[in-house]
Amino acid sequence: MPMINIPPAAKAIEDFSPVDQETIRRLDKIFWSEIAGTRLGRIFIEVTTVGGKQKAEAIQDAVERVGAQLSDVMYVGDSITDVEAFKLVRSSDGLTVSFNGNEYAVKNAEVAVLSQSSIVTAVIADLFFNLGKQQTLKVLESWSLKTLQKSTVSQHLCSKLLELYPSALPKVQIVTAENMDIIAKESSEFRRKVRGESIGRLG
Repeated sequence: MPMINIPPAAKAIEDFSPVDQETIRRLDKIFWSEIAGTRLGRIFIEVTTVGGKQKAEAIQDAVERVGAQLSDVMYVGDSITDVEAFKLVRSSDGLTVSFNGNEYAVKNAEVAVLSQSSIVTAVIADLFFNLGKQQTLKVLESWSLKTLQKSTVSQHLCSKLLELYPSALPKVQIVTAENMDIIAKESSEFRRKVRGESIGRLG
């Protein structure tokens, strides 16, 4: 399914290109008709949107329910509502990842991802599960297809990543005090490009 290009002044589906209109209609059908008619549709109905504090509480609750540790958690977020969860996981030595995040997300995460596809977070999760936090960060410090192929990451994921990005991998960087502001700016700009100006500016 092609990436949707959101015109800056778009207010209705007619403001999109014919190709994007078709993609939007297909997504509407998937979410509001096809998924709604399955067991998975119940999850959509039962899910309640929560704020920052509730996200952190939900993580703590999930960890306790399965008998895990917060250090086993990899948390992915993109905005100010993820800051509390980032702080909780990071303070317990879990891994925190900003995915197309705004400045609040980037400045509270250890890893920043700029990508049109979430396949990158799947790769990072696979590394984290198999290697743990410190070794995962070492792999990400020299982020490249060659490095990934030498690591323990699933070959299926590597192949899928290469299929989606044959010429250059999406940007993945370790966030430091020195590069934080630059990455926050780049990520915020990329976020607006991918999500559209109005949504991209949301906290």
